[in-house]
Formats: sequence, structure tokens, C-alpha cells
Amino acid sequence: MDLNQLTIAEALEGLRGKKFSSVDIAKACLEQIRKHNEDINAFITVDEKGALEQAESADKQRANGEELPFLGIPIALKDIFLTKGLKTTAASKVLENYIPQYDATVVAKLKDAGAIIIGKINCDAWAHGSSGENSDFGPTKNPWSKEHVPGGSSSGSAAALAADMCLASTGTDTGGSIRLPASFNNLVGLKPTYGRVSRYGIIAMASSLDSIGHFTKTVEDSALLLSVTAGSDPHDATTPDKTVSNYSKIENGVKGLKIGVPKEYFASGLDSEIKEKTEAVIKKLEELGAEVVDISLPNTQYAIAAYYIIMSSEVSSNLARYDGIRFGNDRSFFGDEAKRRIMFGTFTLSAGYYDAYYKKAMQVRTLIKQDFEKAFEKVDAIISPVSPTAPWKLGEKVNDPLKMYLSDIFTVTANLAGIPSLAVPAGFSNGLPIGIQIMGTQFSEEKLFQVGYAFEQATEYYKHTPKL
Repeated sequence: MDLNQLTIAEALEGLRGKKFSSVDIAKACLEQIRKHNEDINAFITVDEKGALEQAESADKQRANGEELPFLGIPIALKDIFLTKGLKTTAASKVLENYIPQYDATVVAKLKDAGAIIIGKINCDAWAHGSSGENSDFGPTKNPWSKEHVPGGSSSGSAAALAADMCLASTGTDTGGSIRLPASFNNLVGLKPTYGRVSRYGIIAMASSLDSIGHFTKTVEDSALLLSVTAGSDPHDATTPDKTVSNYSKIENGVKGLKIGVPKEYFASGLDSEIKEKTEAVIKKLEELGAEVVDISLPNTQYAIAAYYIIMSSEVSSNLARYDGIRFGNDRSFFGDEAKRRIMFGTFTLSAGYYDAYYKKAMQVRTLIKQDFEKAFEKVDAIISPVSPTAPWKLGEKVNDPLKMYLSDIFTVTANLAGIPSLAVPAGFSNGLPIGIQIMGTQFSEEKLFQVGYAFEQATEYYKHTPKL
């Protein structure tokens, strides 16, 4: 196996055993980027010189007996994570040449843990999108089929990892932007509990919905990464002073756990093959000893409407700072999707419409949160599809925003309720990956890893890789 194809756990084991060096891994990833990035368009900025310098430094630290959780592991960052001295664009021409003066908290934590920042990756501009086609630097392609979308908004994060250009990548999830691309690329994607990971230094989309997570090849790697990124941050008041568990100690098996299956997620609009694959996951968990319980989340039908009102309102507020006066280009550089969301959000917050739209959407949000709270009184976790369909073709939904928005129908509820959700590979549809999501009550990431790991080990879908 090439070094760039290793999981984080495998790489750390090999580095500790002196089977190879951090420089070897970094060079393997950089070579893969050189070979395939032009075609896949996953990276906006590759920091080749910086990555090799960091790798050399990691090897020296290890030789001196220093051991850090991620020492020498190449990680790519979604291009909305601020990186001191390294260009951060949000995949928008507004910030085409912006170089931040400081690191986001997550970036600082990764660096402190010894990770190598290999570059910044493409996404829908400002993280607005479900397909990766809204980037001002061109769409990212799915490594499994370059005619298909990789999912968005963290499109490059998923494509870069699926194409073995890095060993892990970061992402943000405001309404499904980690779980959807993870599902479409046969990866594990974590949207943590709201506030579990600091948002400081990450370009805001919708501040009450944004969750900061990551992509990995396995559940074990996801747990390792959360152990580093999670925790309170004085710069982000939404991060509670709650102890960070050692997530990497995953409990074995699902015997005795109650898994809820919400009937609302299996209604019309769900592709028959996705339904079939999800039912197979449920059956597998039953075989592994879990008890499956039918549940209801009755306000799910209002989720997508409430989400798009709340999200757009917060987008219009957050993007108001990009006026071209203090930094960046002027507002004429905004793309169509950003303009659409600014107009929609400004309208719903305007006098005479605030009560009719925004206030009502927030009331619906409370009902959705209460639906989950009632369900978690009966079950330990909830299983559902990630997307109603398999990956679609590039260009297929570009001119139909509503159709595009509906691809988030099963993912937005977790953001509205502020709960964690873990996407894991669940098989293939016509050769393209599909995934399922495991949702839990707030700060129950350990339970999600437990369920996800049991399913992953029983099926081993993660061992399948795209032929580039």
C-alpha cells in the first residue's frame, strides 16, 4: 500500500515503528496531488514547501523522543479555516488574495498536535451548496466518477481524501456539508454537537447552525481527530466547559443498544435503492445485537423550509462585513448563490416579514429539537439515510436551486437541533458510494463512534477505493 493510502492509525503506528518517515508520507501525498488535482480540482492552494518543512520538523521531534497525537500526519483544510500566512479564499473571488493574520482555533490545535497542513481545499463559495459546483475556482469532481458531484459544500475535503491526497481533512457542516460529501465519497464524516468544536477563525456561514467537523477513512480515525479538535475555547462562547473524552477508546459492539428508525425519513422522495441499502444497515445492526425501535419525528416535514429561512437570514448578516473596504474585493464579486441567499435572508429579516418568516422558523426549530429530545428518551441513537439519492451528475441540478436544496432534507434536522451526526459508508449504487447517518443526543459522540465502528467492522466498505 502507498503511504498516502494509509489511515491515520496505520500511519502513526508505522511512524512510531520507524518503518517510514513523515517526509515520506508528505512526499507521497504531494505526488498524488501533482498527479490528480488538475483533474479533480480538490485543492485551491497547495503548500508544498511548508508541508515538507513541517514534515522534516516532525521527524526531528520524533527522533528526539517527542510524541504528539498527530505528529507527522498530513491534513488538508477546507478553505474557510483561517491559516496564518497561508491564503484563505472561502472559494470566493471576494477573498481571492486574502492572507489571514492568525490561525483558527482548530488549525492551532492541529498544529500543536503535530499535524502537517498540506494545503487548502475547494468548496462551494462561502460553504453555500450541496454539490461543490458553486466554487468560484471551478467545481470539484467526484474521484469515484468524474462526471458526478462529490457533494457539498465540503466538496474538496471529501474528494482530496477519497483520492488519497491527504490522510484526513477538515470540513464544516451547516446543513449536511460534511455528511453529504462523506456519503458520496465512501468516507466517514462527523458533524459534532453544536459547540463541541470551536468556530473561532472559521469564516461564518450561519452562526447558530455551523458545526466544525472532519473527514476520515475510518471511524477510529474520526475519533482520534475529535480528541484533538474538541473542547472549550475562550474565543467562542458557544463552546461549553465540558470535559473532552478520549474518543479513541471506542466501546465494542452494539448489543443492548436501542436504535431508532424515524418513519418520516422513509417517505416519498427517497430513492428505492437508498431505502433498500438503509434497511440493510438496520438489519445488520439487528444481527449485531442492537434493538431496532420505530420512532416518529413529526415536525421533519417543516425542517427544510425552516432551515433555509434561518440559514439565509444568518448568511445575509454574516456576509454584510465583506464590503471591499477593509479587505477583499467588493460585493460585485459575489457569485449567484451568495447573492440569492443574501436577498432571501435580507427579505425574511425585513420589517413586516420578520414575524411571518424568521420568528416562525425559529419556533419550528424548537419543535424539531423537542422531537429529538422525546425520541432520545426511548433510543440511544437514530439511523437514517444521508441523502435521498445517490450522487448526481455535474450540471444536473445547477439550474434548479430548489431541487438542489432538497438534497439536504435528511441532514438539516441535526443542525437545527444542535445534535451530533456521523456519516459512515453503507454500500454502493451503480458503482457510486452511499452512506447512512447515525444521530445521537447532544455530546453523545462516543455512542455514535460505537455504533459506527461496529457497523464499519462488520461490513468493511471503507476498504473500497476509487480507481483514479
